[in-house]
Amino acid sequence: MQVILLDKVVNLGGLGEIVKVKDGYARNFLIPTGRARRATEANKAEFEAKRVELEKAAQAKLDEAKAQGEKLAGTTVKLTQKAGVDGRLFGSVTNSDIAEELKKLGYPVAKAQVRMPQGPIKHVGDSGVSVALHTDVVVDITVTVYGETA
Repeated sequence: MQVILLDKVVNLGGLGEIVKVKDGYARNFLIPTGRARRATEANKAEFEAKRVELEKAAQAKLDEAKAQGEKLAGTTVKLTQKAGVDGRLFGSVTNSDIAEELKKLGYPVAKAQVRMPQGPIKHVGDSGVSVALHTDVVVDITVTVYGETA
């Protein structure tokens, strides 16, 4: 199925590009989330009429994400979890825990935006985590986990 992208999609294309994707990907993800429309003649004409408006909105989103990224860069999130004597946690620190703590600090971040390349944190200490505020804006933060003996 051919679709017109209404937003930048990683590994697929940018705003206004017409790309061929699998039917299920278009029907189940791109179209319902508002990131694409079917590439019919009517939709192509409608997109061209709104192109400038959509580009301004996309640029505004990017500028907002960059501003938030500058504030968020270098932030240290401090969490306390129950841990054993050897420093291993009873459980783990996940992306939802980090997102919740960032919200408490005043940064509106969804848990899907928190990227943990090594998986959940299972040890006491400092760990590096990425926060993807936009497809073009990825900020690194530090998560410090303190152990609490039970």
